[in-house]
Amino acid sequence: MATDTHPSKARAGAAGPGLRRLLLDNGALTALVVLLVAMSLLSGDFLTTQNLLNVGVQAAVTAILAFGVTFVIVSAGIDLSVGSVAALSATVLAWSATSAGIPVVLAVLLAVATGIACGFVNGALVAYGKLPSFIATLAMLSIARGLSLVISQGSPIAFPDSVSVLGDTLGGWLPVPVLVMIAMGLITALVLARTYLGRSMYAIGGNEEAARLSGLRVKKQKLAIYALSGLFAAVAGIVLASRLTSAQPQAAQGYELDAIAAVVIGGASLAGGVGKASGTLIGALILAVLRNGLNLMSVSAFWQQVVIGVVIALAVLLDTLRRKAGSGAAAGAGASSGTGSPGGGRRGAMKAGLALVCVAAVIAAVTFFNSGSSGGNTRIGMSLSTLNNPFFVQMKAGAQAEARAAGIDLTVTDAQNDASQQANQLQNFTSSGVDSIIVNPVDSDAVGPGVRSANQAGIPVIAADRGVNKAETATLVASDNVAGGELAAKALADRLGGKGSIVVLQGTAGTSASRERGAGFAAGIKAYPGIKVVATQPADFDRTKGLDVMTNLLQGHPGITGVFAENDEMALGAVKALGSKAGKSVSVVGFDGTPDGLKAVGTGTLYASVAQQPKELGRIAVQNAVRAAEDKKVAGTVKVPVKVVTRQNVADFS
Repeated sequence: MATDTHPSKARAGAAGPGLRRLLLDNGALTALVVLLVAMSLLSGDFLTTQNLLNVGVQAAVTAILAFGVTFVIVSAGIDLSVGSVAALSATVLAWSATSAGIPVVLAVLLAVATGIACGFVNGALVAYGKLPSFIATLAMLSIARGLSLVISQGSPIAFPDSVSVLGDTLGGWLPVPVLVMIAMGLITALVLARTYLGRSMYAIGGNEEAARLSGLRVKKQKLAIYALSGLFAAVAGIVLASRLTSAQPQAAQGYELDAIAAVVIGGASLAGGVGKASGTLIGALILAVLRNGLNLMSVSAFWQQVVIGVVIALAVLLDTLRRKAGSGAAAGAGASSGTGSPGGGRRGAMKAGLALVCVAAVIAAVTFFNSGSSGGNTRIGMSLSTLNNPFFVQMKAGAQAEARAAGIDLTVTDAQNDASQQANQLQNFTSSGVDSIIVNPVDSDAVGPGVRSANQAGIPVIAADRGVNKAETATLVASDNVAGGELAAKALADRLGGKGSIVVLQGTAGTSASRERGAGFAAGIKAYPGIKVVATQPADFDRTKGLDVMTNLLQGHPGITGVFAENDEMALGAVKALGSKAGKSVSVVGFDGTPDGLKAVGTGTLYASVAQQPKELGRIAVQNAVRAAEDKKVAGTVKVPVKVVTRQNVADFS
């Protein structure tokens, strides 16, 4: 059993000033308090009842996942699969209750059983297969994500209304996800402190061999530990899907890292034997407070990632200093002279205080030097699906240029292709009372609840590039992805003379842009029976993946004559894979009209790109957002023209 498991007993006699005890014994809690104070001073919208409830909701899924991961980390393991298992469990529930027609209660039980089964497999691989927990759970990460895509066919599945209440509020103000988070936290605390399994976790994490020799059935305990982690992941997945009213096959990507970070920030040791539920909850709240506060302070999406990384490192450093100071104090107390403890404690407190000051300083400095706003009176929030794609970077540039010209205060956030993160951003915009919101949905269904909340607050919402389902928007500013896909099919078919074999590179599974462009291309290519689609593979809108997937496809289909990629990034990856064939024996058509894409069209390696004019789209979205904020009439739909750009007209288009 690790000696650090119950630190209060180890330091029972080490009485000291209240401030020092607060800093040294409750490092994560102190960091959270400092963050709350800093955010309150830096943003007048932060310390409101509604926003604090938003923070609780935004922390809920991460906290529930982290509670399950706490069991594993305390026992000196790691679980990288919880995000994927959460997505799989939610997908199983939605598919069972809709497509399979299974009663909702049984569907919920099946989803929970799915999570437990995944955890059980992880435990079996670790305990009996002797695989390192990192490898075993990394494999499950891929398996669970793949199964969720197989079951859903890459598309979101509507969630049963009777289960979606888990994402609602009680009495119109108390969020149910917060209640679920508290309940799961209490269960975690009970298991760790009051059960044989909990005591076994600490023993295994402290010294697995000693635990085995003392009579613990370590292998069976590990099965139970990982099964518990899978159970908590399933609950988190159900809560997440309830918030989004749909099961997203790509949901919770990267959440496993947030969960691990929350556990470590909360004071657990990756070496095992140390950790508690309250610390994990504090760690999850720190992450939620950071993201919420940085949104409210209009810190740019890129700087937010820097700040969060720095604060995580400082929070863990603070806890490390606390442990060292505590060990030094204990050693000093045991020495005959007794002179080492006070000085060591003071130095530890000073270092801890310095770390906390650094946390606040980093936030304040980034806010001061890079607010991401344009400084006007009218405030507009803009949530983009991703800024890891040149198309949306250009959309942001067009929006910011228009905002500067009009003297508008524009805050742009990056959802990182995460529907849940986008829902959080919309909540933050609503609670801060912006005049209007522009949203470029990660998924048209999942964004609905966030837009409805804005509707209830009287804030007009402008949909950009992709529509919003089951909610009211003032207007949709977009090009027609389906029509664009049809244009791409015609351009490629004309280039090939109506004959040939082609491959299709799809975007991120489950996104509306990929579905619509793919559907348009499929409909358009049917008019050319002489053209055969020999392979269709996803490359996630990414140039590197486009290169890898195209390289693999060429091994099985060396004689292809054409390629359609659902964006220019994948098209450019395909061009790289084709080498000298690109533009000569193989014609490649992309989508978006990005600068790199247009440059490739000019050189002839890319035959054509369906250009959407993203800068114009961003500019028009801001114009309509301002009009809607001023209660002026706006058209229900504003279409930004798409155009096939080839070598003949690329100079004019640029």
